[in-house]
Amino acid sequence: MPRGGSGWTPVCALSDLPPEQGRAALLPDGTAVALFRRYDGTLHALGNLDPVHGAPVMCHGIVGDRGGVPVVTSPLGKEAFALETGRCLDGPEEARLPVHAVRITEGDVIEVSPAGNAAETRVGSP
Repeated sequence: MPRGGSGWTPVCALSDLPPEQGRAALLPDGTAVALFRRYDGTLHALGNLDPVHGAPVMCHGIVGDRGGVPVVTSPLGKEAFALETGRCLDGPEEARLPVHAVRITEGDVIEVSPAGNAAETRVGSP
């Protein structure tokens, strides 16, 4: 998909992101993001790299709820990460997922902003 205006990147159609499932997208700067859509329609974009295990797998995580907090659980170690903040609820405090701004455009296209990305989410980073 072509790049959107003001740093926003179109990543997929809303219909390509089923509720309570994840999808991966690669932004033009090499940032890998995991996209999630909750049943209430809320969208989330987080870094796809699991900060505990170092693998790009968060898009395969299980979406759920922990004590009223929407979470995605790592498919590797089962650590839960808050969808709204990226904070790890089960592991070390420094284990966080970068959170990216996400929006829906007219025509139901999901766009993600790379602003504020952490370097460790970039594909090919040392």
